[in-house]
Amino acid sequence: MTPYALLPVLLVVGATLLIGARGVAALRSTSDFLVASRRVSPTLNAAAVSGEYLSAASFLGIAGLVVKNGVGALWYPVGFTAGYLLMLVLVAAPMRRTGALTVPDFAEARLGSPGLRKFSAVVVLVIAGLYLVPQFTAAGQVLTLVAGTPHWVGIVLAGAAVSITLALGGMRAATYVQAFQFVLKLVLFIVPALWLLIAVGPATRAEALHPAEYSTFPRTTEVTFRLDTRLQVREPLTVIADGRPLCLGPGEHVAPGDATWVFPEGAAVPEIAGAALPGSATWQHPLLDGGNGHPLLATFSLLVATALGTMGLPHVIVRFHTSPDGRAARRTAAITVALLGSFYVFTVVYGLLGGVLVPELYLSGATDTAVVALPGRVDGGSVGALFTALLTAGAFAAFLATSLGLLLALAGALAHDLLPGSLRRLRLTALLAAGVIVLLALPAVRIDVGAVVTSAFAVAASTFCPLLVLGIWWKGLTPRGAFAGMAVGLVASAGVMASGLVLRPPPGLGALLLGQPALFSVPLAFLTMVLVSLRDRPPAGAEATMLRLHLDETA
Repeated sequence: MTPYALLPVLLVVGATLLIGARGVAALRSTSDFLVASRRVSPTLNAAAVSGEYLSAASFLGIAGLVVKNGVGALWYPVGFTAGYLLMLVLVAAPMRRTGALTVPDFAEARLGSPGLRKFSAVVVLVIAGLYLVPQFTAAGQVLTLVAGTPHWVGIVLAGAAVSITLALGGMRAATYVQAFQFVLKLVLFIVPALWLLIAVGPATRAEALHPAEYSTFPRTTEVTFRLDTRLQVREPLTVIADGRPLCLGPGEHVAPGDATWVFPEGAAVPEIAGAALPGSATWQHPLLDGGNGHPLLATFSLLVATALGTMGLPHVIVRFHTSPDGRAARRTAAITVALLGSFYVFTVVYGLLGGVLVPELYLSGATDTAVVALPGRVDGGSVGALFTALLTAGAFAAFLATSLGLLLALAGALAHDLLPGSLRRLRLTALLAAGVIVLLALPAVRIDVGAVVTSAFAVAASTFCPLLVLGIWWKGLTPRGAFAGMAVGLVASAGVMASGLVLRPPPGLGALLLGQPALFSVPLAFLTMVLVSLRDRPPAGAEATMLRLHLDETA
């Protein structure tokens, strides 16, 4: 760890503020702030969409989930990318033709209900909160790992950079910054991956493809536990716990959060309930399990949440409102699929090498830091430090780009949809909202970034996805049906996941459904919208609105 690792982060923050300042001169109205006056070209827009979509969960979380859960976690990037294919076919062009500025705007424009608009704004707050807090938290985790700074430094730095950039330049500033940061992230993710593949040598590359089970410690290993962790010890073991010898007999033991234990070379690796030992047969299984015994259901639920949730993410949807017309919005979605695919290929490299080179992160719960930990494990000198710094800069760019879009959606929901807002109020709301998110992120030091972000996808898939798909493709949708379906979807996703955290059920089908509810919450939301709408009358002008959504405005 070295303070010099802060230098690339500060350069990224400085570049963010300088590039974002380009949007200041063009910021004159609410439309400028929220949708950049609808003048963003497809290529620039696709780069910006990709920039904000490649969040901490993508840059760090996927590789961390591979280390923690095995190769089945590679279904995450499949779902993330598939979501844009669905958006290309179902949502992109019609959404742009509504003339709306936000998702709640669309709800009122399509169904003529101010109440539904306000409820949609509340849902935006839930999704943005679930997505933003892990971004800021991951920023703190990474700076702590590579530079030894207190956890709050990364959180405050990310919050300040994002809020100031957005308050200065709005959507136009966010677009320039996110497009720049996508290119930066692509370079800073791919170049270290190629270096790692060359530096580790053929033996490690072969082991990454055919990993041996992490059953004994290959060297004396220090593990700092992020959470209270229940360990299953198979044979007597003596560790150094916070400087003192601690004898562990066979059975279950609890390692307290923040405790540091040193395991001797050759000792058996304890097991954690619900997680597979890196390299084990379960770890190498190409489906997600998590210890619940239903890998196929778990994988289907994840794909439903990520693919359909992408269509409902408010900060992604608003991007298509910045396009000049529906055709440009569709081209934006098509280019985005190609850009995302080129990035996600390399998450495989970090995940598989992480399972071989830093498997001890499985015990500590710090698997989110696997990407930035790999260069130092491969090269303990200046070259490893350089690539660690580059990856840290790329990770910070991921936090900032995604947070910009989410904070914009949050500010729009508060100061445009819930309350009538001026440009000045939007700017002030962006600053205040960032402050609140920073305060929420400070105590959330031990959250699992990938898991929390996936919960945001589950909520989006269960609320806005049914609203958009049925609102665009079925003229029979009514305000009551939309409200009932979104309310049911919100309770069946966010409510169920919250109850799972309280109840903590034992591994099994119940734990799976409480932890990954999209498999039933999404169909339930769709069914509720349809059944309630069938007992009601569509709003006046529904046919005219549907024509506007589907007729090519450039013809």
